[in-house]
Amino acid sequence: MSKYLVTGGAGYVGSVVAARLVEAGHTVTVVDDLSTGFREAVPAGAAFIEGRVQNAAKWLDATYDAVLHFAAYSQVGESVTVPEKYWANNVGGTMALLAAMRDAGVGRLVFSSTAATYGEPVSTPVTETDPTAPTSPYGASKLAVDHMIAGECAAHGLAAVSLRYFNVAGAHGSCGERHDPESHLIPLVLQVALGKRDFISVYGDDYPTPDGTCVRDYIHVADLAEAHLLALTAATAGEHLVCNLGNGNGFSVREVIETVRKVTGHEIPEVVTGRRAGDPAILVASAARAHERLGWRPARADLTDIVADAWAFARRTERAGE
Repeated sequence: MSKYLVTGGAGYVGSVVAARLVEAGHTVTVVDDLSTGFREAVPAGAAFIEGRVQNAAKWLDATYDAVLHFAAYSQVGESVTVPEKYWANNVGGTMALLAAMRDAGVGRLVFSSTAATYGEPVSTPVTETDPTAPTSPYGASKLAVDHMIAGECAAHGLAAVSLRYFNVAGAHGSCGERHDPESHLIPLVLQVALGKRDFISVYGDDYPTPDGTCVRDYIHVADLAEAHLLALTAATAGEHLVCNLGNGNGFSVREVIETVRKVTGHEIPEVVTGRRAGDPAILVASAARAHERLGWRPARADLTDIVADAWAFARRTERAGE
């Protein structure tokens, strides 16, 4: 079995990946400053270091086989108002991490990137060869990291895979989504079912889609974690492999709301407001390269299953008062 460092492993996606690595029998160390993560999300069996990725050189040594990097700020709106926070952490932190890996002789990296690197899509589904033109400092910071990683691979032989995905949802065991503030559709609709919100806002119902609402690509967090594990095997020295991840279909805002109604048994009042600036009608990823290079296909692509897992986690968290 291998030994892995998981940065940001107390966050939503990082904690699920860390859990899957532990379940597979690997030795895992999680590094997280808990600024957005939760100590209880770190899986049992993983070592935990409370610290910032900028200080990775303190803990990273040649005994590690690879790093899985999730330690990033990810609020798009906040990145517009406080861009320096995103450059300092997302870019500066990764630069320090890459230096620590180089010095320690750790030659494999899986990076949790984002489809926000593409900005407004020029075609649907979005492929890895489409232009990258991020519309927020968050997306720009992630793209800058991808460029850094590509340079590291070319100059120093790093084996790296960047995984770009749109909307992750669902839960895995005790690990689920609980951002503060929350900006993702499924947990926001579930908050209505829990009585924490009076209604869900629908930003525009006049798009050129079957029901007039935006269509987005949702991927179950457990499927996403599986892609990260496969990427560890696919990483090749000197190559920076970029793969999109998605279910290949997409679901509309109204489909999500209706699915939450069915799963929870609650009425979900909705209020239609105007479109948000910059919201494309359809945002769906092509995962053909991930299928080919990683051998990855989503096993939990059904929206009902995704929502049911998220609902079970939301209720459990509510009962625990977290």
